[in-house]
Amino acid sequence: MIHFTKLHGNGNDFILIDEYKAEIVSEKSAFARKYCDRRLGIGADGVLYLGSSDKADIRMRIFNPDGTEAEMCGNGIRCLVKYALDEGYIKKNASVETLAGVLSISSRVDDKTWITVNMGRPAFEREKIPAKGTGEFLNVAMHGYNVSAVNSGVPHAVIFVESFDADLVSIAPKIRYAPVFPKGTNVNFVIVNSNEEITVRTYERGVEAETLSCGTGAVAAAAITHRLGKTGNMVKVNTMGGELRITLDDFAFMEGIAERVFEGSI
Repeated sequence: MIHFTKLHGNGNDFILIDEYKAEIVSEKSAFARKYCDRRLGIGADGVLYLGSSDKADIRMRIFNPDGTEAEMCGNGIRCLVKYALDEGYIKKNASVETLAGVLSISSRVDDKTWITVNMGRPAFEREKIPAKGTGEFLNVAMHGYNVSAVNSGVPHAVIFVESFDADLVSIAPKIRYAPVFPKGTNVNFVIVNSNEEITVRTYERGVEAETLSCGTGAVAAAAITHRLGKTGNMVKVNTMGGELRITLDDFAFMEGIAERVFEGSI
């Protein structure tokens, strides 16, 4: 029997396997492909593996429903931290090892558990996104849209729209699989509500569908809107699953909730 915990961050939901003391799942890609299925498995936007680390307090690995491993996930890391706090593995200030580097976190509890993650410095240079060419990837004409891109832990494309009336799920794959992005990209559609607030919908690479929320997407959208002078350095990001608060300083900080949903055994 394999014990699992289901968690979500703003509706972006994950299966968590606790491997802090020992590896439980050896075939991690196959496990994600099977159990992320919402009809034939548990159902999730990804699988989180919590492990020990010699570089940080805990380690996170995340696998997408298609079996690929992602470098980072903003909502995922908050869910991992929520579980680790509950289990006593970490204190309210801690560090998490990811494929995108070691990230520091802090937490507070009022009505829910709010977790702030230092997401590092958004990378605008094409070679760091990665995207073909040189310089920054801002307002590039693609498939009838002006597209900007940034790496906020994983690659993200940002498209500004006036409304969400268009079929975003049919538009996004054209950008997601564009040859200019050698590792592919997530795609965010953004409405600028004010200098301090934006609304984002995200099509996620690896999930190959729209999710209710994307933490790295919220950071990417806030970073691009600030880079282009559309917002200040503190941005409320509305997603379909709830709100995230992004602060852009030397680093990008993301604050949002994380909640346990249920436990089970396979």
